[in-house]
Amino acid sequence: MQKLSRLREDVAKWRSIQTRIKDAIELTEIADESMAADLQAETADLEKLVGTLNFEAMMSGPYDDEDAILSIHAGAGGTESQDWAQMLLRMFLRWAEQHKFKAEIIDQMEGEEAGIKSVTLSISGAYAYGYLQSERGVHRLVRISPFDANKRRHTSFALVEVVPDIQDDIDIVIEDKDIEIDYFRSSGAGGQNVQKNETAVRIVHKPTGLVVTCQNERSQMQNRERALQVLKARLLDLERRKKEEEFAQLKGDHVDVNFGNQIRSYVLHPYQMVKDHRTDHETGNTASVLDGYLDEFMQAYLRSRVGGQNAG
Repeated sequence: MQKLSRLREDVAKWRSIQTRIKDAIELTEIADESMAADLQAETADLEKLVGTLNFEAMMSGPYDDEDAILSIHAGAGGTESQDWAQMLLRMFLRWAEQHKFKAEIIDQMEGEEAGIKSVTLSISGAYAYGYLQSERGVHRLVRISPFDANKRRHTSFALVEVVPDIQDDIDIVIEDKDIEIDYFRSSGAGGQNVQKNETAVRIVHKPTGLVVTCQNERSQMQNRERALQVLKARLLDLERRKKEEEFAQLKGDHVDVNFGNQIRSYVLHPYQMVKDHRTDHETGNTASVLDGYLDEFMQAYLRSRVGGQNAG
């Protein structure tokens, strides 16, 4: 039903734009100078809308139209990296808000002094995974540290992982003998009732070493089910990446699908620059990027990926 609803929305958007373009063309035939400004504004708006739909049309992967599960892990460096992970969380929450997507924190581990050690959130909306897949990898920050009394420049790293949130459609069987489940008290927000009961769930998948934690739901059973959904999504993504690597080797290509690669640098000192190392797309407006304006970087990544596929 969700897929049907999204398809209907897509068709409605295209038909609406088609009607507006037809009306604008007809209006140009009878318009006088007094209507020129309105026509120019309508043309600019239509160009922007068509550009967005053209971008979405490039997202033709099997899971590009699905919701997404996004995780952020602070790298080595203690408070510095944990604060950077917090900044990235804010950036992605702002991005989701701009797109009117629903963002919900599944699990969060606070830092010792500031920031967060890790966080996992679900982001729901049309093509959420298609957009966010460009963000997986290591994000690097260079700045004057607010935690350093000597005001020295520090480099921090954080890892972003993104998998499609397919939920009930995942055909993966997880054997009881392959998982270890622990229950503990939630450490996040949620009221005193959450603190008193062991509602939070941690699942370890022994064959792969994957660990999933969920503590945002109200009951232990709900957290367990959601954690299993996230585990299945990550297992599916793991299998998909293995197949991509095998296919690349058969083609004779060298494709490193390791999420440990540095994908983007955010430099706040001695100059202002955000640069994506995969596409060379860059901007000097660092504040805008950290406020969630990521679409230009996402579009550059997708266009380079589509171009690479066409070339292959």
